[in-house]
Amino acid sequence: MTSFPNFPRILKGGIVLLDPDTFAVLPNGVIVLQYNPDTLSRTLKIQGAEEGGDRSEALRLKGPPVETFKLDAEIDATDQLELADTQTLQNGIFPQLSALETIIYPNSTTLQNNFNLAQQGTLEIMPMQAPLTLFVWSSKRIVPVRFTDFSITEEAFDPSLNPIRAKVSLGMRTLSIDDLDFADKGGSLYMTYQQQKESLSKLNQGGTFAALGIRGIP
Repeated sequence: MTSFPNFPRILKGGIVLLDPDTFAVLPNGVIVLQYNPDTLSRTLKIQGAEEGGDRSEALRLKGPPVETFKLDAEIDATDQLELADTQTLQNGIFPQLSALETIIYPNSTTLQNNFNLAQQGTLEIMPMQAPLTLFVWSSKRIVPVRFTDFSITEEAFDPSLNPIRAKVSLGMRTLSIDDLDFADKGGSLYMTYQQQKESLSKLNQGGTFAALGIRGIP
């Protein structure tokens, strides 16, 4: 128990994996980041009218901006090793790394089944479906995403060469209603995310013309 009972509980960021058909949370589908990254970088690419187009299109938006996230997450087994945690002694941080890595791998059972079908002369033409991935960064930011970049730097190893400290760099792209079915759970999650932004924007106190050094719009 902490010696500071009034100290605020620090929430963790993480990833939640949903079945793409039923939208149920997959087994072990809640992946909590061990340490929150120090920074979270976001980029929004505006989907406006094309430059040089019709003047009547200048203020029109073709859809939500393309939003991307970048973060570096650290994973460290030091505390678990000090406690002689059996799994950590045997595997280091391989389980934590693998939980993240396998998000971007097609399921091995599906690969084997597709191979068997191909051997029987049955062609599999549909790309394999991944889980619906949600990036969770507080209750105000639950975002359907797709990983775009993924790199791992393993920084320390135990005597069996299991990694015990690593940095994972993640790049994610928000999946909006341009990517998801508006009427299903994925589209609903995106719309809730955008509506949350709109609600928060209304809490921002508007400025005055005087603060801008003008009396009004000419």
